[in-house]
Amino acid sequence: MKELKHLNKYFKKYGLKLFVGVIITIVARVFQLVMPSYVNKSIEVVENYIKEELLLTEAREMLFEYILIIVGAALLSGFFTFLMRQTIINISRYIEYDLKNEVFDHYQLLSLNFYKQNRTGDLMNRISEDINQVRLYGGPAIMYGIQTLTLFACLVPLMFIKAPTLAMYALLPLPILSVLIYQISKIIHRRSTIVQEFLSTLSTFTQESFSGISVIKAYALEPKINAELKTLALEGKEKSMALARVNAWFFPLMILLIGISNIFVIYIGGQQYIKGEIATIGIIAEFIIYVNMLTWPVAVVGWVTSIVQRAEASQKRINEFLKERPNIVNTATEETEIEGKIEFKNVTFTYEDTNIVALKNISFTINKGETVAIIGKTGSGKSTILDLIARLYDIDSGEILIDDVPIKELNLNSLRKSIGAVPQDAFLFSDSIKNNIKFGKEDSTDEEIIEVAKKAVVHDNIMGFTHQYDTVLGERGLTLSGGQKQRVSIARALLKDPKIYLFDDCLSAVDTETEEEILNQLKKESHNKTTLIVSHRVSSAKNADRILILDEGKLLQEGTHEELNSVEGYYKELYSDQLSEKEK
Repeated sequence: MKELKHLNKYFKKYGLKLFVGVIITIVARVFQLVMPSYVNKSIEVVENYIKEELLLTEAREMLFEYILIIVGAALLSGFFTFLMRQTIINISRYIEYDLKNEVFDHYQLLSLNFYKQNRTGDLMNRISEDINQVRLYGGPAIMYGIQTLTLFACLVPLMFIKAPTLAMYALLPLPILSVLIYQISKIIHRRSTIVQEFLSTLSTFTQESFSGISVIKAYALEPKINAELKTLALEGKEKSMALARVNAWFFPLMILLIGISNIFVIYIGGQQYIKGEIATIGIIAEFIIYVNMLTWPVAVVGWVTSIVQRAEASQKRINEFLKERPNIVNTATEETEIEGKIEFKNVTFTYEDTNIVALKNISFTINKGETVAIIGKTGSGKSTILDLIARLYDIDSGEILIDDVPIKELNLNSLRKSIGAVPQDAFLFSDSIKNNIKFGKEDSTDEEIIEVAKKAVVHDNIMGFTHQYDTVLGERGLTLSGGQKQRVSIARALLKDPKIYLFDDCLSAVDTETEEEILNQLKKESHNKTTLIVSHRVSSAKNADRILILDEGKLLQEGTHEELNSVEGYYKELYSDQLSEKEK
């Protein structure tokens, strides 16, 4: 139960509602206990009539009165049971809502390294299936637990008051059941953990299959994927069946032991009635009702135990995740105005997950309003520089300054709000094109959206769609071509109107003519704004104020297009190769 202590703050938050729910539960059970007593009295009336101790008229009046009391108590018990469910079950939904928000907020705090080391399917499973298991503990388990405790607390003393010997025999099987439930619960906890962990594996596999469906179809891998899923499904079935086999013991044991209790009541009660130890045969009927009223609570003990065990297994997985601390910590509380000067001083950076040294003792300065292009081979560290400027990672050694202030001392939100980043692999949401562009500025007008779309040379493409800017995109922007996705991402960045632009090879999927048109627009837009352009094409870099050449994480060359093209080296060779290819 120690893992479930995390929920105590929510129980405290909704303590008043929970207290009201407990009171309602007690009231509902008290009304329920009225009925067996009046069943006994009704049988006693019939018995007295048979013995001619009551007249027919008197017997009818008394039976009618008792029936009204029984029906009234049943209706009131039902009404308060409804209120009980409305109160306590609603609390579980509030807790589910709060816990999902807590988990999602924590997801957004964590650094990129966490997402590289964890699978999407597992993360989705924790915020859906695991939280659902916890919700069952926060609602039904608590509700039925309180209901059971209330019923036992009221009913058992009442049974001993009315007929101690009969009560002892009637309740004799219950301790045996409790011991069996405890033993089975330990097995359930272990197997529940296995099932929950496997669900993450299954979620990851299906999520990756759906995301990569185009590749699966292109390579005709459907039979292979189906076979792998079948293997996973069979494995999951075995794990779930192993859990189900243990759970299956609860109800048969409950029915068996309640049946034994009924036999004891009938036999022992009959013997006591014959001997005159109990006044009326109605007490036997009353006790049979009591024993059967205990049927559901006894069954619930097993069910609630199963829920608690599964909830604890799920909460443990959630707690493990919530204990993860982000590598990137926002130490500055006050908002900061960013101007755009960027300086790297002897920066070295190694990717934690791969141990690859991406940058080695890099130093350069980019003044406010300057446009700098970064060129280099794949894996030379170009994109890493942009990630470090946005502080998606922290460096190993050296120093990064923004406006002459160490980047770690800047407010993280202020820094990222001042940056308009366009990644090479443009990510678009399953929403309309308009909303995808507005992602950069939520309060933008339609006119502003159209204007930036024109600057990104994607307006004409959008107008060609049936629903134009209201066209809803498929997952990850599947509706659009690679070039169109890149240009929508550029429009998003332009709409944000930031102090710093970071373009990460964002024109790789467009033709040279469109590239030239976009670059001319970007040159106008980036006036007085610090701009970094990562590219493999010299055409994207030649008009920059300066060009940085990277190779294996080191700064190889630096200068203007004319300066670099006038000396032998990587840039001149690359320019000559691309020029000759263009002429062909």
